Amino acid sequence: MGRIRVGCCGFPFKGGMKAYFEKFDLVELQSTFYRLPKLSTVENWRRQAPEVFEFSMKGFQGLTHPADSPTWRRSGLKLSSEGSKEVGFLRPTKINYEAWEKTREVAETLKARIVVLQCPPSFTCTNENVKSMGVFLKTIERGKLMLAWEPRHESWKPDIVRKLCMELNLIHVVDPFKSETQTYDVNPVYYRLHGLGSKRYGYKYTDEDLKILYERYVKPVQNRGLDIYILWNNTYMGEDALRFKQMYLI
Repeated sequence: MGRIRVGCCGFPFKGGMKAYFEKFDLVELQSTFYRLPKLSTVENWRRQAPEVFEFSMKGFQGLTHPADSPTWRRSGLKLSSEGSKEVGFLRPTKINYEAWEKTREVAETLKARIVVLQCPPSFTCTNENVKSMGVFLKTIERGKLMLAWEPRHESWKPDIVRKLCMELNLIHVVDPFKSETQTYDVNPVYYRLHGLGSKRYGYKYTDEDLKILYERYVKPVQNRGLDIYILWNNTYMGEDALRFKQMYLI
């Protein structure tokens, strides 16, 4: 039987990390996407966490998002004119290789197992993007880290995603209510839940939703002997994740 790991994309409870550690043993850090923290800060996070607690982290936006992404403006970071041309889209550029090394350093300090590479919707399935992505991901030093990839444009068809994940040793990240992971036979399976319907991130999962999640998308994977990471990324993520844990894991 595979192991089910449940958590949130961030720390949604009053009391921050300390309150979160009392409820979950997994988190996906989001702050690392906007700007990478100092290693002394990361060391402090790891020191505060229980020994069995697991961090996964969202990879720095410099790896995936081009300079015109609104996420750069939100972060307050400034790019040079040269950097603006070469950043993002998993391209094999000097600035991206440097961003990866810094990302890897943070992940290893956290003792993280997984780094999530969430690409923007503007990252479409073109020959150029496929080639660049292949070169970059084949030539970076990963150490013991696993890379989880979340493409977000409909042009990335299942057969292409499957082929790339197998070639590049990636975990395909999906919201199981919306699409099927193409690394269904790779350990672990990684789910990120973004909400349903028109409300999306503002959606609150019902007990029936959680039952469907467990019976249709979690239990069959667990029965195949694979671990499953389930990370909520919606407004009610703390409440929804805790309710799922109480319903099916306690």
